[in-house]
Amino acid sequence: MLKRLFDIIVSAAGILLLSPFFVITAAIIKLDSKGPVFYRGVRVGRKGKLFKIYKFRTMVADADRIGGSSTPEDDPRVTRIGGMLRKFKLDELPQLLNVLEGDMSFVGPRPEVSFYVNMFKEEEKVILNVKPGITDWASLWNSNEGAVLAGSSDPEKIYMEKIRPEKIKLQLKYIKEQSFSVDLKIIFLTLRKIVFRI
Repeated sequence: MLKRLFDIIVSAAGILLLSPFFVITAAIIKLDSKGPVFYRGVRVGRKGKLFKIYKFRTMVADADRIGGSSTPEDDPRVTRIGGMLRKFKLDELPQLLNVLEGDMSFVGPRPEVSFYVNMFKEEEKVILNVKPGITDWASLWNSNEGAVLAGSSDPEKIYMEKIRPEKIKLQLKYIKEQSFSVDLKIIFLTLRKIVFRI
């Protein structure tokens, strides 16, 4: 109950305060390349419920049809403004709308596409018992996934071998230890990493 109240109050305040930035960014995205302002990819939420995530579009229109779901830093699908938004995680800010709507929380396992969720082992399915979040331990461990995948001829393979196993391990750690105090700690560490790049 406390977590949901926190999500509602902080996401609503964030949307209100950031609305001028949203408007300016939307205009720049439209001027930079053809396509919608938002990327609305389908993700798997709590109890397997599908929902559409809000992100500022950072790739060319219909990028999903051109390549895979793993995106290297040097992916040619990424637009000029998209690269900058990704670097500072600004493309994630519209997820405040997902938090306000109740499909996501500030803290929780990052939402995945069905392709990866369908690979969950039985013991990993507990990840779906909580709402996905904007940040978690895995996000702190690997805050720049694109850099890890950069230069790879097969980013999906690198994701499966080098990122996904540790990501799931850290998501299970969150499920086991979750509490409001842990959430606040993760939020603090996330903001510190974004601001100071440490």
